[in-house]
Amino acid sequence: QVVESCVAAAGYSVGEFAALVFAGALDFAEALYAVKVRAEAMQAASEAVPSGMLSVIGRPEANYKYACLEARRHCESLGVENPVCEISNYLFPDSRVIAGHLQALEFLQQNAQKYHFTRTKMLPVSGAFHTKLMQPAVEPLAEVLKSIEIQKPLICVYSNVDSKKYMHSKHIQKLLVKQVVSPVLWEQTMHSVYERKQGTEFPYTYEVGPGKQLGAVLKKCNLKAWRQYSHIDVTEDEEAEE
Repeated sequence: QVVESCVAAAGYSVGEFAALVFAGALDFAEALYAVKVRAEAMQAASEAVPSGMLSVIGRPEANYKYACLEARRHCESLGVENPVCEISNYLFPDSRVIAGHLQALEFLQQNAQKYHFTRTKMLPVSGAFHTKLMQPAVEPLAEVLKSIEIQKPLICVYSNVDSKKYMHSKHIQKLLVKQVVSPVLWEQTMHSVYERKQGTEFPYTYEVGPGKQLGAVLKKCNLKAWRQYSHIDVTEDEEAEE
């Protein structure tokens, strides 16, 4: 009943493939193959440059873009060519993930106070995902998506790239490739998904996956929508079968 009455789906980063499979736009096995190609290409890109991702919580006056600019200038002073340091994920108000060259992220951690960052934490990942440093992964993913049949989704699926609904199959193909080098606009997506006339009830929201992180983000973005949130743990059944 929940699946039949579902009005929208969204997935965070690689989860976008899961949302598109759920909406009938991608075949499960083909999507899995595309995810494998994407993962291997992104891993290869991340091995090429010492880079990473830094989770940042800032005060309302924090200027993330200016901080990134100064971090890039710092890298240039160290002799790093074409340094990358940019916002890679918009999570919720006052929370961002900044990704790029390791020297840039170290500079931001050391100067956190200057930029009004209240907390910084390196993420346990191997590369600067959703930045220009992932450019080498674009072509392999573009090639595999050309060979896959993509249907128009049966329900609205929102893109990480522009926080808008996917319109047609070519649109999906184009934006899934762009997503690799573009910031994940999750906070903006939450606003798009839950935009309602005042007084309208919020829909039930289900996070289907191994964690509750997206629920925690929703709570920070939209407390009223979060009150209708449930988590569905996909690992429970498997453990029971074992």
